[in-house]
Amino acid sequence: MKVTLEPLDEVRYRIPKTGGMRVEGIVYADRKLVKTLKSDGSLQQVANVAHLPGIVKASLAMPDIHQGYGFPIGGVAAMDAKTGVISPGGVGYDINCGCRVVAGNLSAEEVKEDFEFLLNELYRAIPCGVRGTGRFHLSKKEIKQVLKKGARWAVEKGLGDSDDLENTEDTGVMESADPSVVSDYAIRRGLDQLGTLGSGNHFLELSRVETIYDDKTARRFGLFEGQLVVFIHSGSRGLGYQVCDDFLHEMVKRLSDLPFSLPDRQLACAPLSSDIGKRYFAAMACAANYAWANRQVLMTLAIRALETALHVAPREHGFRLLYDVCHNIAKMETHAVKGKPMRVCVHRKGATRAFPAGHPDLPRSYRDTGQPVLIPGDMGTASYILVAQPGAMAETFGSTCHGAGRVLSRSQAIKRLNRQKVLNFLSSRGIAVRARGKKTLLEEAPDAYKDIDRVAAVVERAGISSRVARLVPMGVIKG
Repeated sequence: MKVTLEPLDEVRYRIPKTGGMRVEGIVYADRKLVKTLKSDGSLQQVANVAHLPGIVKASLAMPDIHQGYGFPIGGVAAMDAKTGVISPGGVGYDINCGCRVVAGNLSAEEVKEDFEFLLNELYRAIPCGVRGTGRFHLSKKEIKQVLKKGARWAVEKGLGDSDDLENTEDTGVMESADPSVVSDYAIRRGLDQLGTLGSGNHFLELSRVETIYDDKTARRFGLFEGQLVVFIHSGSRGLGYQVCDDFLHEMVKRLSDLPFSLPDRQLACAPLSSDIGKRYFAAMACAANYAWANRQVLMTLAIRALETALHVAPREHGFRLLYDVCHNIAKMETHAVKGKPMRVCVHRKGATRAFPAGHPDLPRSYRDTGQPVLIPGDMGTASYILVAQPGAMAETFGSTCHGAGRVLSRSQAIKRLNRQKVLNFLSSRGIAVRARGKKTLLEEAPDAYKDIDRVAAVVERAGISSRVARLVPMGVIKG
């Protein structure tokens, strides 16, 4: 099926409903970003998702869209909770891959003199890489507590406090988690990876707040120009990958039993009301909880390393969790559909929740401003902190973009880019890097990603989320 893309305005494009599509597709992008979509199959995937039973309103794609497994990365789809399906491809392998930003009283200038030592101390303290293992070697009994409690497990162990939970999406736990439906192999993969960064696009970054766009909201978020912030991006590691793989394998085997056909086997799914659909949702929630606990531990390790390297006490640095958002998740939420409230399962695959001011699910601290939205760029350019706007609830089921989005696959980046040139580029911008893997610098080079400034501008112009602050990297730790 040939995909036709029709412009609706300067930042919205439509894929008309044709063939077996149950709804149309809507892509948020500007003209230049649209050109980057012609080199992969992401637009076809937007159309494919529109075939799924129970999908409501539209198959949506954020401006960071690129080809993924089944769903495009940057894809959003809401399914009727009564008649719809749930698809592991609409969540992704790295369940609850997400970000958190830690901000305090220190300026970037204050740590400039000791920066290399500081970065080395963080690199020593934060386990990273594909096979990185953490300091916590959990028993099966202990890990099941992590899968049930999420970030609260870490706080109960003295790794953070209750304010951290308040400023974490859903307070860092999905209550629907059921460890009994997680395979033994997935459990084993998670026993020694809690508090680890992982590899690929995961990172820990020391950034400087370069520009403030919204003074009032920035003050409420505790941000100021020149401020030192810590940006953490990680997920559920091998446990989450295995949960996805286990259920995809089971659902693919059952494709012939479904009373409908799919345009792509990678969209393997199950009715939300079915046994396997319920089991996958409960297992996915376990992986999401593991990821929240993982980021809570990583944050605590990072703050302790900063205290050691800089010889500062908590009252001096004032580091606190600004917010933690998750990507790669499916959640049961209530949204307006055709003017009436409907319970839906919102798949956010490489997309971030964006609830505006007044939403009852927001913590008290952000209920009058709207939710902070954390958008990491690549390691050589910039990242953004935005705030959710009412347009997100009206158009995108409370969702926005989650990053810059790739223009080169990892294999393409390795073939086309030169490691020394990447290092020279980063050095010319004063960015220090510590990377465990030899290929990581190429896979995650700036040339492999879209223009983060354009991506942020599109969601702002669309009224989905607006810019509060632009952050530039000073030092990056990658697997």
